[in-house]
Amino acid sequence: MLGMAAHELLPLQNSDERARHSFLIDLKIVLQDELIKGVRESYEKRARPADEAATGRSHKHRHDAARALENDPSYQLWSALGRIQQDLYVDSTAECVERQLPRLQANYQRLVSAPQKHGTLALDASITPPRYISVVDIHCIPGGYFSDNGDDDIAVGARYDIGSYIFGRGQRGSMNDTRGQTGVKFIKTHWPDFKPRRILDLGCTAGMNTLPYVDAFPEAEVYAIDLSAPALRYAHGRAEAVGRKVHFSQQNAESTNFPDGYFDLVVSHILFHETSRSGVEAILKEAQRLLAPGGRTLHLDVSRRLTCTGPFDQFIADWDTLNNNEPFWGAFLFDMDVPEAARQAGFSHNSVREELAPTPSGKARYWALSALKGEA
Repeated sequence: MLGMAAHELLPLQNSDERARHSFLIDLKIVLQDELIKGVRESYEKRARPADEAATGRSHKHRHDAARALENDPSYQLWSALGRIQQDLYVDSTAECVERQLPRLQANYQRLVSAPQKHGTLALDASITPPRYISVVDIHCIPGGYFSDNGDDDIAVGARYDIGSYIFGRGQRGSMNDTRGQTGVKFIKTHWPDFKPRRILDLGCTAGMNTLPYVDAFPEAEVYAIDLSAPALRYAHGRAEAVGRKVHFSQQNAESTNFPDGYFDLVVSHILFHETSRSGVEAILKEAQRLLAPGGRTLHLDVSRRLTCTGPFDQFIADWDTLNNNEPFWGAFLFDMDVPEAARQAGFSHNSVREELAPTPSGKARYWALSALKGEA
């Protein structure tokens, strides 16, 4: 799978799928690294001057750039190709999984039925996703991540695993876990003496980014939750396939069934931009409740929250809000004071930090919010 480490639940590409997925990665690289230069030039030389002349005011906000570029041919071409790439990516990964789903489901059943399992899985049929998630097909995926076709259905998780790798242009490591590895590096760098006994990963989806914490803190109990039953099945089976012990359960990160002070570390990876403002605030309050005194929380998300400053860059970064069924993307990136939400949730004011966290390779960065329960 294009550089991914093989395991028993990873969908295997045939030659046609391998070629198609390679093309989609290359197309995304061309769009994001090359064709965007022409859109920027068109904005600076034509669209922005024309709009400022027509409105009598200078551009200061992403909505100014949106208005100027709405009818610009270079932007329209770039945007159309971006949506086509996204639709092809969704369709091709789904077809790859569906072609071999019986084999993957048989492997799943064998792994989770083994007498000596590593971790656990607890599903709750009463859990329903919040309306702010369920009313859209997130990422343009039909049904989002909640299409569930039975007790052994893992299709959503399998599609997310390979889809995330392709969406990330093949730059998320052989285990597709760069975000989790980045979180571990952050903790080891900033809190070198920190040794959590219990760790919780919020919104784990297919569980790729949970597993680095198992390796980094072998003495700790690691838990992970998500709203999606098929994603959790895949996450559990995947962890079993690679010999990692994680306790997965179907829960809402805004309100879990764990007791007060049960964890020393609460983390998330690319969760906040999928969540409403009130949802983020509730998740931070829940993380504060779940942490023991002296416990810490760390949340990673896209770097553009701190790196995109001008109207053009913010508008381009906001493309997913308008074209990829990411309704809270732009609001999280540019409109919400997340550190203040953490302070209001009860975290030590002096401990709340918002910064860029480099990946282990140093080739990329993620936005990071960290905070301490108790005095800094």
